[in-house]
Amino acid sequence: MYKEHPEEKMLACQYMGPKTMVVNSVPKPMITAPKDAIVKITHCTVCGSDLHMYGGDLDSAMKKGDIMGHEAIGTNPSKEMEGMWGHRLSGIFGYTQLTGGYPGNQAEYCRVPNADLVLVKAPKEGVSPEQLLANADVTTTAWHGNELAEVGKGHVVGVWGCGPVGLSIAKLALFRGAKKVYAVDPDPRRLEIAESFGCIGVNVREHPDVSDYILRQEPHGLDKGIEASGFRSAQSWIQTTMRAIGAEGDQSDTVSHVIKATRKGGNIALIGDFFFTTNQFPIGALMEKAITLRGGQLYAQKYHPYLLDITVKGEFDPSFVFTHKDDFENIPEMYKLQYEHGMPGGLKAIMATPFGRSLGK
Repeated sequence: MYKEHPEEKMLACQYMGPKTMVVNSVPKPMITAPKDAIVKITHCTVCGSDLHMYGGDLDSAMKKGDIMGHEAIGTNPSKEMEGMWGHRLSGIFGYTQLTGGYPGNQAEYCRVPNADLVLVKAPKEGVSPEQLLANADVTTTAWHGNELAEVGKGHVVGVWGCGPVGLSIAKLALFRGAKKVYAVDPDPRRLEIAESFGCIGVNVREHPDVSDYILRQEPHGLDKGIEASGFRSAQSWIQTTMRAIGAEGDQSDTVSHVIKATRKGGNIALIGDFFFTTNQFPIGALMEKAITLRGGQLYAQKYHPYLLDITVKGEFDPSFVFTHKDDFENIPEMYKLQYEHGMPGGLKAIMATPFGRSLGK
């Protein structure tokens, strides 16, 4: 149960309809249960999955005024809570009524229920806000994708989608010992980033039959294929038309290419968001090639200790996903830029709240 403060206000990013995000002054949240915590947000960002709501694909699952966001770090505004829950923290909220309708953390304050399970105590020293915020969701999701696909030493891997998560999957696959990583995307800027990590970029605009192209390079197929683009990435006119007329909710173009390009007995992970149903799914190829396909939402708390450890030690730097810095009050423009692939640097913006800016970080 969300309880509004009767007097105190905060700034929050609210969904007001498709392509309409507004920063408004709204009541601050209050503690409503013994295990609640109130987090004072210092930095937040827009997730690629937030764009599903922004673009209107999940409008039926939204309420006007919903507070957005599930990627943020912050501190506890009281000494008592700091002693209980730690310092800079992360959480996942603000993601439609389908997932509970919890008010999100694109705001100055966020109420976190079951804080003893949900919040993650972050190191005080040795990490930047960018590194912590990346670990809140992007890096953990990317590690989850590698885990689902069982990526390991010597493997040949293909990653469909080179947004912040897809690029992080590719970089972590190399970190885990993959021999080759094919990075598939239509955006030349993102492919350049992938290639800077040591990946092999594949431009879908130049190679629309991308699975055939990869099989020409790897006749035995990929050991591991990871779909990181999601339900909006239809390529064929058939899938585009079926989505447009409501004959399906999710596209299967990218998944079909992943299945075709993956070797017999290989592994596939679905990390891009899928919500509904799709047509022309190649279930026969999946079965006949004895491919193991796994998907599922992130187990963030499972991976945080290890990923924070390698970040603090300097073994892996996830902060590359932030190619722009801005103020929280400009978040509506950041939604627009990210949705239209116009973000400076091509990936994500880290935004500081007034409190975050006061800390000089």
